[in-house]
Amino acid sequence: MHILVTGATGQVGRHLVSQLHEAGHTVRALTRNPTRADLPGGVETVTGDLTDTTSLEAAFEGMDAVHLITFGGGEGGDLTNGAEIIQLAERSGISRATVLGGWSPTSIEEALAASSISWTILQPAEFMGNALDLAPEVRTSRTVSMLAAYPSAVVHEADIAGVAATALTTAGHGGKAYPLTGPEALTPAQRTRLLADATGEPIEFVHLSEEAERERLRGYGYDEDYVDFGIQLATNPPEAADTILPTIEEVTGGRPRTFAQWANEHAVHFRAVP
Repeated sequence: MHILVTGATGQVGRHLVSQLHEAGHTVRALTRNPTRADLPGGVETVTGDLTDTTSLEAAFEGMDAVHLITFGGGEGGDLTNGAEIIQLAERSGISRATVLGGWSPTSIEEALAASSISWTILQPAEFMGNALDLAPEVRTSRTVSMLAAYPSAVVHEADIAGVAATALTTAGHGGKAYPLTGPEALTPAQRTRLLADATGEPIEFVHLSEEAERERLRGYGYDEDYVDFGIQLATNPPEAADTILPTIEEVTGGRPRTFAQWANEHAVHFRAVP
């Protein structure tokens, strides 16, 4: 198959590009900056911005299927031109699509629902890769500091990509929304211990007060609305945060990867600064 992957340099997109390429499919990767893509040889990299539908015409041409993300541009806001993107996909002859969903449906999902394209929505739990945001603190102070203490069934990005690859290349997934979780629900303290095991260095979990958490989030440059959202999420987590689902194994036939595996794969990012 000829498959276009948008968000190709993201945490899920990179895995999806590699998996499809290794399976023998012709892969075209969409990115705003091809010179920095660093994707496998044999993958066609094209320039495009999802917020500008006219920039996508060459990328969609000749494709059988597409993997879509629902945000774009420098600010990463929800796409508002979903209808235009899906109309372009239909004109280009694309018959199958997967969508990496977010907190709520966007114009992409709405347009797909009214289209002739067979679609599959991926609804992952918290990404294991979100732990990379903690790497600077871990490297310099050997701590993980946050207010949230609830268990979460974090999911490996390669497993999300595996579900997308299956849905894009095999029949029977059209019109389905797949909630995706990892194989275990772990608290931040438990994930911290696994990072320590992977690096071979001590890392301490520090449970912050609400005010200290606000200061931590402000330190990332977040505005007050996002800071309030972060506090709300930490103190009132989603009811299903610790629910473990069999979807990944049911769709792909493979067992989902553990956080210990993810930590070992990314240990270099968390080792102390020499």
